[in-house]
Amino acid sequence: MTADVAVVGAGVVGASVAYHLARQGAAVTLVDRAASPAAGVTGASFAWIGECGGDWPGGAEDLRGSVLADYGRLEAEVPGVAVRRTGSLAWTSTSVRLGEDAAGPGPGQHWVGRAEIAALEPNLRTPPERAVYTPTDAGVDPVRLTEALVRAAQALGARVVLDSAVTSLRVVGGRVTGVVTATGFRPASTVVLAAGTDVVALCEPLGLSVPVAASPALLIRAATPPGLVKTILAGPEFEAREVRDGQVLMAAHLDGRSDAALARFAEHAVERLRSAFHDAGPVQLLGHRVGRRPVPAGGPIIGHLTPDRSVYLAVTHSAVTLAPTVGRLVARELVTGEPADELSRCRPSGVHGR
Repeated sequence: MTADVAVVGAGVVGASVAYHLARQGAAVTLVDRAASPAAGVTGASFAWIGECGGDWPGGAEDLRGSVLADYGRLEAEVPGVAVRRTGSLAWTSTSVRLGEDAAGPGPGQHWVGRAEIAALEPNLRTPPERAVYTPTDAGVDPVRLTEALVRAAQALGARVVLDSAVTSLRVVGGRVTGVVTATGFRPASTVVLAAGTDVVALCEPLGLSVPVAASPALLIRAATPPGLVKTILAGPEFEAREVRDGQVLMAAHLDGRSDAALARFAEHAVERLRSAFHDAGPVQLLGHRVGRRPVPAGGPIIGHLTPDRSVYLAVTHSAVTLAPTVGRLVARELVTGEPADELSRCRPSGVHGR
């Protein structure tokens, strides 16, 4: 049977699109080159979600106000989706030194002092003098979230084809008619490209240049006593949060380190975490990995790429944050044919060669 939609990429965005399409009754095939969902950059995500603060270029600003409500909806709809609503504490050396003269809180955020920080993070050995507190911030386990969305899509009738790399898009009479994979051709009336940085190569044979850069980041996993880190911490020494009981994620930017240097850096990061907390007990490095985060120029790129509407692009930075909202809106557009106003500033106007 010809699928109405083939979704390329079983990361969090592709899984969300597939789930929301299946929920609306569309015939969906979800395809990924990996043997399991979230094996790419999604699995290397720090997965800090929220509606406040951060760098939200272009149309992302129009989407973030729906993020927490969409996550709450998914918790009610999809077994296995769980949000850890902890709030976040963020500070830099400059903000501590300059206090309220520094770039301060935005809407929904406020300064807290050392006593309040100690109450929120009782295990933190040396709380900063002040920090920006965002009480609505939360986190998810990105792998479990994506797996739950894929299972839910399957339960609604979606076909999931893993361990099957998409090698090309098939074009017949100038129209894309499906995807060619390592395990065969998958026909579709519409192909949704939600494969992160891989969308660049997939679009080149169509004569399209998609402005998506790769931003590498390091994710470190550590085993800790449950509840050691209470909130999402973003300080000058490290970013850390508990992703599940007894497991902490740490995020770091890369600066051209070799593989051996990355391993040493991860060990040192875990040691800094251990020394930053009272009674940390056993803290053990579980592993580290580098993720190549897709960063579209100017913000999310979401919409039809070709005049015949046979190819649709869905790629964004802060993908874990925006995925539930993007999936809902993309599915609505594809099923009803009516454009979503919230996506008006996300359209592929920067894609060349169209």
